[in-house]
Amino acid sequence: MTGAVLRLLLAIAYPLLAHWASHDGGGWPAAIALIDLALIVQIEALLHLRLGAWLLFAAILAGLAAIAHTIYPQLLLLTPPVLFTGALSWWFARSLRAPREGLITRIVAALDTCTPSQLPADVYRYSRQLTAIWAWLLGGLALANAALAMIAVPGGVLARLGQTPPIAISQDQWSLFANLLNYGIVGGFFIGEYQFRKRVFQDRPYRNFWDFLRRMGGLGPSFWRSLFD
Repeated sequence: MTGAVLRLLLAIAYPLLAHWASHDGGGWPAAIALIDLALIVQIEALLHLRLGAWLLFAAILAGLAAIAHTIYPQLLLLTPPVLFTGALSWWFARSLRAPREGLITRIVAALDTCTPSQLPADVYRYSRQLTAIWAWLLGGLALANAALAMIAVPGGVLARLGQTPPIAISQDQWSLFANLLNYGIVGGFFIGEYQFRKRVFQDRPYRNFWDFLRRMGGLGPSFWRSLFD
């Protein structure tokens, strides 16, 4: 539980650190944000004192310290919004290929304590359509993050390569979208879809939004880990 709480706190801190680093424009703030990201990935292994994890983390610290006075930490900071949303989009899309079941379908079946094949036909169909919508939404965000990272000035890819973008945005504008607004879009869609679903499917097993979140959390860490296997 300690690892999960620490990971949650680190995940909450990351977009704020990344936005601060982008606004500052320096290598050390960017390195701090990237260290936070490394901790999010490795926290469980580090807490369990696994030697390999500590050696890898030490190598990451040494590498970031070595390049902190260069442009590279800021360039590396451009990549997480693209890679994270892109990977999630791929996971959602991949789950729709037979013989797999859609990610949303598996979640709905777990909430209903049944198998995906036992879901009502309309619920099953909707859950697959929703899985596809999430894949498209996250894929669109990944492409938008990548495009804005190319044209941001002065720290975007084209500007760093000495090229003048045909259309430019400020570094702060890129960071506001990639490091903050992305989460608002995802959270807004999550809440909006719940409200729509509540009207269309009025016989769901949860009483309200908070009961829905409680039941989601109650599925347990092992379920969420297996979901992306």
